[in-house]
Amino acid sequence: MKKTKEKQIYQSQVKESKKMFLYILPFLLLCALFCYFPLHGWIYAFFDYKPPLKLSQCEFVGLQWFKTLFFSPTQVAQILQVMKNTFAMSLLGIASSILPLFFAIFLNEINCKWYRKLVQTLTTLPNFISWVLVYAIAFSFFASDGMVNNLLMDAGIIENPIKFLDADTHVYLTMIVWQIWKTVGWNAIMYLASLSGIDQELYDAAKVDGAGRFQLMRHITLPCLLPTFFVLLMLAVANFLNNGMDQYYVFQNAFNKDKIQVLDLYVYNVGMTGGSVSLATVISMMKSIVSVTLLTVVNWISKKIRGESIM
Repeated sequence: MKKTKEKQIYQSQVKESKKMFLYILPFLLLCALFCYFPLHGWIYAFFDYKPPLKLSQCEFVGLQWFKTLFFSPTQVAQILQVMKNTFAMSLLGIASSILPLFFAIFLNEINCKWYRKLVQTLTTLPNFISWVLVYAIAFSFFASDGMVNNLLMDAGIIENPIKFLDADTHVYLTMIVWQIWKTVGWNAIMYLASLSGIDQELYDAAKVDGAGRFQLMRHITLPCLLPTFFVLLMLAVANFLNNGMDQYYVFQNAFNKDKIQVLDLYVYNVGMTGGSVSLATVISMMKSIVSVTLLTVVNWISKKIRGESIM
């Protein structure tokens, strides 16, 4: 009787597992289609591919493009500059990743519900604005004939327009400021969700002991959010080389190209603008290998320090 009951429970669990698998199957197919199927394009790295020819019509060159990437002085110099830009932007992004945490904490402390919802909505909306529109906003405000320069000139503060966008100075700082403005509200949602899971009895007990508002934030709210922060931080480290290219593509120009060209944008410029699809594929392959290596290392560190895996 007992064995029959255990068998029924096991069959029920198997049936439920199959049902859950069918639920996630469409997402697994989409992941395979958009994340793994494109990897067959790595074969272009071993050919001298020239659009619009077919791959079978192009010469097989083996590791020639890999040698060009690592042994050509001009190519190495370009890669070093691009990696410098990528490291700078990634480090600034990691350094500013603490801002959504504090933003969520202070947003949670607003007692007026309608004002809190208004602030959250206004800070989240920029995430849904494309970088093309963000650049249009930046251009209307900070171009040589934009509103800011016109106001400064009309007030007699400056005589000649300040080149906010057409200069290679403070490019890193400018890009990270625009990125923070666009994403801080959206990135805070994860922490706001974690805040709802904090046991309210902790706050009640602390208030009985005489804790003030800032003491509650320091000794309860912040420690409860730190596990979420560290997981997101490790994922950011694992994606150290993945800056994206949308922001940098729309903001790049002839004056700041050397400072704004991160690795993703460089791959695009080499492959699409420069017409060297094979070399761009090699660079993309190296980037993917390094990213997977970083993810593995970060996952190992997470197991050692926190006792939990992130993948």
